Amino acid sequence: MKIAQNFTLIAALTLAFASMAHAEEATPAPEAKPDNEVSYNAAVVSDYRYRGISQTRLKPALQGGADYVNNPTGLYAGTWLSTIKWVKDAGGDGDVEWDIYGGKRGNITDTISYDVGGLYYYYPSNKLHPSSNTFELYGQISAGPFSVKYSQSTTNLFGFSDSKNSGYLDGQINKEIADGYTLNLHIGHQNVKNNGASSYTDYKIGVTKDYGVATVALAAFYADTDAYVAKEKNLAKSGLVLSVSKTF
Repeated sequence: MKIAQNFTLIAALTLAFASMAHAEEATPAPEAKPDNEVSYNAAVVSDYRYRGISQTRLKPALQGGADYVNNPTGLYAGTWLSTIKWVKDAGGDGDVEWDIYGGKRGNITDTISYDVGGLYYYYPSNKLHPSSNTFELYGQISAGPFSVKYSQSTTNLFGFSDSKNSGYLDGQINKEIADGYTLNLHIGHQNVKNNGASSYTDYKIGVTKDYGVATVALAAFYADTDAYVAKEKNLAKSGLVLSVSKTF
């Protein structure tokens, strides 16, 4: 089965990059962080791709959010918003996605960390039946530049009927390849419960340039899927996405 093949690939990459994490030279201990931190972010993207599928009919989007973290405990909470078009395309109303999330991060060993939590995708006044509002629980394990994450919905998934307990498994590599440049690789598989024809795999390869002190990042990535989502155009087709973001 395709999901088993993807899981095997992700598991193999996990072992490989866990080994890389142990092999890397030790780095100086980071400076002590304050107990509580609040940060904000804003971005403009040429196309809002979520799990490989355009949420904005292949058009640009405005995005922004805020995050809080308690460093001694690893507890965190945050919120994030983006302009969208897909809810109206599906016959509903509303042009905003509002995410609310929280969880806990920590270390398992010196080189392996975890992140567990929950995420609520809220689409104000979406008027879809079933509702597009979705809640997922997630867990992530990271080793060096590599991470594996699994998310499972406790509600119907983004308006799919009878889709509770749908799951998304993905693996990512974010590896610095030059001063300020990070290579971004991703593969994921979305399983839509009781909607097998809507399940699909997505891929991404890209580069992010971090400007450090200015806390500005430029990113470009190429995305593709084996899905077909038609609304005048195939919203799951391959394409190049550009973004500029700032954290403050």
